[in-house]
Amino acid sequence: MEQLKLFMLLLGCKPDGRHTEQHDVFFGIGYKLSDLIPDIKVFWPEAQGKLHIDGWREVNFVENYHITVVEKTAVLTNPEQLYFLNLGGYKPNEMEEFHYKILSVNKDIGEAIRASKETTFFKHTTFDDATSHVDDKYGVDVDDIYPIKDILPAYLKEKYQLQIMPAAETTTDTLHLGYFQLSKI
Repeated sequence: MEQLKLFMLLLGCKPDGRHTEQHDVFFGIGYKLSDLIPDIKVFWPEAQGKLHIDGWREVNFVENYHITVVEKTAVLTNPEQLYFLNLGGYKPNEMEEFHYKILSVNKDIGEAIRASKETTFFKHTTFDDATSHVDDKYGVDVDDIYPIKDILPAYLKEKYQLQIMPAAETTTDTLHLGYFQLSKI
């Protein structure tokens, strides 16, 4: 039987009135990538359907954990949660805020933030007054961190949950990078 999967997508579009392409991250559940297209369009209505995918992955393994999608009726005992973090940082003489997106399995947000500050990105994109930060949470030091379960489309949160189990063996999820038109998926 085919297994439902958690997907992580980097979406791109250039909304009317903008000078540069904008990006956002979307998480969805489906059997295959094309199952997510209706939810993608609902997620970013300002794009008026002119969206594309710049990168995506099936989320099967994060750190030393196996991630699976199960019915909401299943009883789960794992205390860990899967978090999405968007790290932001700067480099001298570059007018750009660089971003690094990570998934992390932790027991709470504080633990996830502490782990993010140990990444190479965080350590190498900080200088003088331009401190690296986790975008959109807690001001300058810690700003985008979300439990994945909280940012899934509402109807999916009602039906499914994520099972996070220690993995005896792990592999790295395949990242699919490039320009993927929704009409060709």
